[in-house]
Amino acid sequence: MLQSYMQGFAIGMSLIMAIGAQNAFVLKQGLKKQYVFWICMVCIASDSILILMGVLGFSKIMQTNPELVEWAKYLGATFLFFYGAQHFYKAFTATTHLLPSEKDESKLLKMVLICLALTWLNPHVYLDTVVLIGSISTQFEHAKLQFALGAITASWIFFFALGFGARFLLPIFRSAKSWKILDFIIGLVMWGIATSLIV
Repeated sequence: MLQSYMQGFAIGMSLIMAIGAQNAFVLKQGLKKQYVFWICMVCIASDSILILMGVLGFSKIMQTNPELVEWAKYLGATFLFFYGAQHFYKAFTATTHLLPSEKDESKLLKMVLICLALTWLNPHVYLDTVVLIGSISTQFEHAKLQFALGAITASWIFFFALGFGARFLLPIFRSAKSWKILDFIIGLVMWGIATSLIV
């Protein structure tokens, strides 16, 4: 049982650590110290649901209905292009950069909706959590739940470490230039993922 849990944890951590749209968003919110707990909880809850869906057999539905992934692919690419464009705009606009000492007027609901969109409109999330983890879980016929809990634990640890650990990078982000560079990098990540979805 413990072995199944640890293997689920290792696989979950290896998949979640890849640089992606969701992680970039959590990092930026952590740097801004804005709704970090709630953003992390949205990511964790989403991952937990997707992992359980995969382990409980939803991966078979997705494999037999590839059009579901296709719809998510184009919706996700459209959203990522738009979101990436916003970051490029911020990167080249001197008046819109948030310094750590400044207030951000963005509302919690808006941030949560963006986080949900970055998560649920990204087909890679389904392929990693539902299909891949769901497929691997079939090797643990009598310990699927433990395997799933291991992967979910990895999600909890990673997102809270990323969100709340980002504040240790704040000395680097005391200047507007650093925020411009971050926005530019996030824009590249968003557009890179969007391009990979439709090419």
